[in-house]
Amino acid sequence: MKRVFICFIFALLSVSLAAQEKVGPKMTFDSATHNFGDVERKGGDLVKEFRFVNDGDEPLVIKKITKSCSCTTVNYSRKPVMPGQSGVISIKYEPHKVEEGVFNRVIQIYTNASKKARILAIQGNSIEKIKRKK
Repeated sequence: MKRVFICFIFALLSVSLAAQEKVGPKMTFDSATHNFGDVERKGGDLVKEFRFVNDGDEPLVIKKITKSCSCTTVNYSRKPVMPGQSGVISIKYEPHKVEEGVFNRVIQIYTNASKKARILAIQGNSIEKIKRKK
């Protein structure tokens, strides 16, 4: 009986310690894609803010962000995002810098949460003039 009790206590301690394991930083987005739809090529810049939360238990650090085109600009805070806190990555797309037509742009985010890049994507259709209904 004493052995069973000791084994039971050992099992409980093992489960308790396993539950307290560190997760590290974890970047969670509401959405990782956005479709602007039809936009006028010379109608001005398009901006999309992607919000995320650090769902981990250590500070999240954005190390580097790369973009697929010089027609996009990315802004974000260089400060670590603490556990439970949120951050924003703002992407500005300038349709007048490229030819008209369908566009798909990708932004790669490198953090201390993973060796793999997180991907954000914007898309739409850039046209010369949108016909307005009278």
